[in-house]
Amino acid sequence: MSRIRQVIGIRVTVGALLVAWLAGCAGFDSNVSLPADAPRVVGAEQSRDRDHERLVAAFGGELRAPEIQRLLNDVTKRLVDASDRPDESYQVAILNSPVVNAFALPNGRLYITRGLLALANDTSEIAAVLSHEIAHVTLRHASQRNELQARSTLIKRVTENVLNNAEEAAVVQNQSRSTLANFSRAQELEADQAGVKVLARAGFDPYGAPRFLTALGRSATGGSDASADMMASHPNTRDRIALALQAARRASAPGIGESGRANYLSAIDGIAYGDDPADGVVRGRRFIHSRLGVAFEAPEGFTLENTSQAVLGASADGSRRLLFDAADTPAGQSLEEVLRSTWNDTIEPGSLSTTTINNLPMAKALSVGKEWTFRLSAIRIGNTTYRLIMAARSGTGNLEGLFQRTLESVRQVQPDEARMIRPLRLKVVVAQPGDTVQGLAGRMPVDRPLDRFTVLNGLERNDTLKVGERYKIAVE
Repeated sequence: MSRIRQVIGIRVTVGALLVAWLAGCAGFDSNVSLPADAPRVVGAEQSRDRDHERLVAAFGGELRAPEIQRLLNDVTKRLVDASDRPDESYQVAILNSPVVNAFALPNGRLYITRGLLALANDTSEIAAVLSHEIAHVTLRHASQRNELQARSTLIKRVTENVLNNAEEAAVVQNQSRSTLANFSRAQELEADQAGVKVLARAGFDPYGAPRFLTALGRSATGGSDASADMMASHPNTRDRIALALQAARRASAPGIGESGRANYLSAIDGIAYGDDPADGVVRGRRFIHSRLGVAFEAPEGFTLENTSQAVLGASADGSRRLLFDAADTPAGQSLEEVLRSTWNDTIEPGSLSTTTINNLPMAKALSVGKEWTFRLSAIRIGNTTYRLIMAARSGTGNLEGLFQRTLESVRQVQPDEARMIRPLRLKVVVAQPGDTVQGLAGRMPVDRPLDRFTVLNGLERNDTLKVGERYKIAVE
């Protein structure tokens, strides 16, 4: 929850957040569509690149990590030298974001988040990501997508304005969206195939590509990978893994290319991991936001996720949901009016009341839908109003008790406590005799530590650790 959200009608917005997790578009995926004739800037001119500055700002700024930066620069040079266009110039920036993402601008700028760096397990995997992004640039995917989008827009305008047929224009727009989605999926697969070829040509292990795609799928879906929506711009991850594996087999036999695991783990040892405390952190079932000065604890059995818009929570079976966010409110607006103005569904008559918990004023209300029951609250700390909303599918137990206990945990965080919230960092440890997957995972002060440890290290829960091998954990 990195910023305070504007007050909006949340009949649809909050309902969607509670009923289904907001799905992000996790990386190793696409290039950013900007004008294809953008100048290829180098050196001092890059500091004036507005697109670069905008993207860096949107992803939390640029992370300064000299050792991993040197590794990325060296890898990029090897890949470019092995590509069909070795005269091109590229520059890699590390984005200070925990999300797993990578993308490229048509002018040769490449971006990798620290979240993606944490997920990769060797140099060949990160080289696969860079090779994929370089392929987007060399194949001119951004300009092709812009040209297709321009044609679609022109056809829609002609249909709507010249023929004066809004209904037909809507049909054309839907067809154009489908065409663009299919085109984007085709571009991803093309970049995968071209990237694997260059990866092998540069001397890296081409099997790093399917390995990283496997880790990406596990990271994005928690171990499952539903079929891609027909309007999605990215192919099904299982399909990408299978095709990347075929490309790797055509390029080289297993074990021939360079993986560079030791060098890579040394380079990422100590980099930041997870949320920035300034944007709020999740520690197990607790959420603490040092800058906004607020904290709460979710009920037993809930898993929390801190997104850019809100903190989302869910029980293991998904039958109970939680949303916590902050909103700007007009001066003098009462908490009762906050609930009335931001909840468009019916509030049950007589359910709206005010109270004080932990010396904080709050308003509560109840809304009963066809399939879900909602408990709503607005809490004021200083000049900021927070909304805590819990939902339970009809007939799934005591929502009131869960809601009340969660409300009672909402509190103001004092400056001294806020200063003690330390960011997590990756630490590379050497497995000792007797170490287990569960044991190393238990050293990580995060939610779902076992899941996170296995995904970080490309392991399964029942795997046996190799004595003397190095593994990644997150520590304070």
